Amino acid sequence: MSGSASIGIKALTLNMKVDGGEFVVHPVLLWDEQERILVDTGIPGQLELIAGVLEQEGVPLGKLSRIIITHQDRDHIGSLPELVKATGGSVQVLAHEEAVPYLAGELPLLKSQQLAPPVRVDTVLRDGDLLPYAGGIRVIFTPGHTPDHISLYHLPSKTLITGDALTSRDGVLLPFDSGFTLDHKTALASVAQFEPLELDTVVTYHGGVCTERIDERLREILAGASA
Repeated sequence: MSGSASIGIKALTLNMKVDGGEFVVHPVLLWDEQERILVDTGIPGQLELIAGVLEQEGVPLGKLSRIIITHQDRDHIGSLPELVKATGGSVQVLAHEEAVPYLAGELPLLKSQQLAPPVRVDTVLRDGDLLPYAGGIRVIFTPGHTPDHISLYHLPSKTLITGDALTSRDGVLLPFDSGFTLDHKTALASVAQFEPLELDTVVTYHGGVCTERIDERLREILAGASA
């Protein structure tokens, strides 16, 4: 991924163990001279794994300043309470306004129908917000997969962090997972918001980094074509 010593972005790999198998996701680390920001947190019970991966990137857990949540699904918010506790509550949590009652444990998560362990959202995000971190991060409200879903556009590196709005495999950008997406029509309209962006890199939570044929694949996905 791209960045100078003072500003940058990198897709991480969490290789988690689930029911005797492997479950791999790709959170993202962004940084500048003051901030160390993690996007999404894996399933519950991953504190040690996340701390180790961050340590490899030169970010001790105590230096993590913010966590941005793309949406309420358990594999994105699972280890959030553990990370907040481990940092003594110093880490700031950012999420879309639609996600707040789910993260607060006030409404059951839509897919599991269980209440999440409550976490306070320190900064409520809205569509079009420009976050002044790591050179600038634009919030794009991309509902469909869930009603609270956001994606993030890192301006300096021209990198799109899709969350689950898209997937990928072997560097090829793919549509969202239809089986886990609640509103397909809305999700496709959300993907259409990506077309005008100048994109050098796309990071999907499930699949990882894509740098080839991005514009072409977006057009094909929106037209209903497969890889």
